[in-house]
Amino acid sequence: MPINTLRADTGISSKDNQDSKEVCPICKGAGLVHPLLASGQPDFSNVVPCQCKKEELEEKKLQYLQKYSNLGSLLQMMTFDNFDYKRMNLSLEQRQNLRKAFDVAKDFAHSPEGWLVFQGVNGCGKTHLAAAIANHRLEQGKPVLFIVVPDLLDHLRSTFNPESKISYDEFFEMVKQSPLLILDDFGEQSATPWAQEKLYQLINHRYNARSPMVVTTCLSLDEIETRISSRMVDPKLSLVFNIIAPDYRGDIKPIQPAERSSRKRYS
Repeated sequence: MPINTLRADTGISSKDNQDSKEVCPICKGAGLVHPLLASGQPDFSNVVPCQCKKEELEEKKLQYLQKYSNLGSLLQMMTFDNFDYKRMNLSLEQRQNLRKAFDVAKDFAHSPEGWLVFQGVNGCGKTHLAAAIANHRLEQGKPVLFIVVPDLLDHLRSTFNPESKISYDEFFEMVKQSPLLILDDFGEQSATPWAQEKLYQLINHRYNARSPMVVTTCLSLDEIETRISSRMVDPKLSLVFNIIAPDYRGDIKPIQPAERSSRKRYS
């Protein structure tokens, strides 16, 4: 199939434009076009993806984000509207702390900038708030990748399978470039050198790019590998919020305020 040339004036193929719903009028289905030189002449020694292919790739990327996001039926029901920060088993301090976490999460959902790190015991509300952020963004038509860290690593390993429909590089790049990344249960993964290295590469990439991210963890910062935690506490990028509410089932003691302040930026 011949490759068409982009015209400088219209940006469409130099061949006769065919009005077809199935065949791209620019590349006529080839998927590639010759770019134009500064002189306005086509560069027949080079080809670039047609705009239709770029749009197709973006759509494919969004489909993969939805596929690998762990927003199942339960998480899809976790919204800001049904988040209960007035639980009867909470002290006044815990209730105020949980309300502040709610406000912080809601503000982030409206304008995701920088990083938001939620700490606290299992069942304190971290995942609900993270899922509420994801669901709010999706309702606004904004792409988001919500993924449990152990599942993320499993997905990465699965790409080495010859039958995988996506390569390792494609999947990892998709995660790194996700407009908003939400990592749930950070620290629950096996602490193998490979896992630690992949997580560092991911977090370091988003740190350097200043890409928005939400992290939930049961770990204290001292329990997280230094090269990762040092990025999580950068006061110019990250807000670390310790939720002091107990497990809603009441069977796990909360992290005491004396151990870590409830809301802090690190310097």
